[in-house]
Amino acid sequence: MTETPNPHIVDADFLTGEMHPIRRVVIALGSNLGERMAALQGAVDALADTPDVWLTSVSDVYETDPVDAPEGSKPYLNAVVLLDTTLPAHRLMERALAVEIAFDRERSDVRNAPRTLDVDLIQVGDRRADDDLLRLPHPRAGQRGFVLKPWHDLEPDAVLLDSGPIAELLEQVDLSGVRKREDLSLELH
Repeated sequence: MTETPNPHIVDADFLTGEMHPIRRVVIALGSNLGERMAALQGAVDALADTPDVWLTSVSDVYETDPVDAPEGSKPYLNAVVLLDTTLPAHRLMERALAVEIAFDRERSDVRNAPRTLDVDLIQVGDRRADDDLLRLPHPRAGQRGFVLKPWHDLEPDAVLLDSGPIAELLEQVDLSGVRKREDLSLELH
């Protein structure tokens, strides 16, 4: 089993004394418009600069065919980031949306429309959510090779809540459109 922070270890807010558990978080990044690598690296940097967030690892970069996207959509660059945080899941989601906006993400009514940056919370500790802002674990993560493959590279023994071991999920998805880009890499600063 992958070593993750003990959920019983807490971090105390210095001013209020409020206790917050440390949670392992899996975030998927994607971009298929504009300067794709710059957007992914910017997202990594912005997440690393977030108070109460500690990035622990970033996957290799994969180029992937668009899935369930409008005709003419270009390939994505994708990666997965692992981090530890004491932030509540909804606050982390608000931060993810702010990072997307900083990279000119435009939302439309078109499902899976091309985007400059996508920052998806896949899993936040053992938290579950199903509301207008956040669904945890991410409802389609177990079916997406562009999430499972880079996550598996970082944590081969990881488990997606309510779905099972990612190694087993990975065996069930089509990886023909998921290609590792040996010439690209993201940096943790």
